[in-house]
Amino acid sequence: MLVVGLTGGIATGKSSVSSLFKSQHIPIIDADVLAREVVQPGTKGLAQIVKYFGPEVLFPDGTLDRKKLGAIIFNDETKRKKLNSIIHPAVSRAIFWNVFRCWLRGEKLCVVDVPLLIEGGMWKWMGKVVVVYCSAEIQLQRLMSRDGSSIEDASARLNSQLPITQKVEYADIVIDNSGSLQDLEQQVHTCVVKLERAAGWSWRLGWILPPVALVSAVWTLSWKSIRRSQRRR
Repeated sequence: MLVVGLTGGIATGKSSVSSLFKSQHIPIIDADVLAREVVQPGTKGLAQIVKYFGPEVLFPDGTLDRKKLGAIIFNDETKRKKLNSIIHPAVSRAIFWNVFRCWLRGEKLCVVDVPLLIEGGMWKWMGKVVVVYCSAEIQLQRLMSRDGSSIEDASARLNSQLPITQKVEYADIVIDNSGSLQDLEQQVHTCVVKLERAAGWSWRLGWILPPVALVSAVWTLSWKSIRRSQRRR
């Protein structure tokens, strides 16, 4: 099974691309959804958060008050790192198990939608990386229009993230979302064709014989890592 990492920048249209993949019956593993699931009441993640930050970060019904927690970590790097050390491993485990379930179902490929795929280093574990791109100017315009924010606030949010041009350097496939929805749909269709071609026929053999899948995955990831390292030199 081919595991595809999907990422982009703020307001580049990654969510739209993810929805288009889903419309073509491709399994989507959404890291944002999993990040909410791993801190639901009764989870180990929420228990760790309450232990460190205190019960004041909870609503009366026991769910996490994300706004209050966000205010606590906003200007405190130590607390932000502590929260990340709780959330990120839990999300990574959830992604792994969801990928495993896709393999058990005999899926040809699955897409792992992760906003910080590059920054968090998870791109190294993907068979292919797809980056949704548009220019910084279009990003700024879309962000201001979407959130009703000023040019100063929108620029500050963009500048706090890894530039989309740097993310493109890690991509096997770039989807340019600078045009119309029709253009985007055509690019996603083309992307799916490329990914299915890359998955080839060996995914069936790997599903029937797990050791073959393991060897294939190790070989693919090692080779991809070498090629990407050479490309960025």
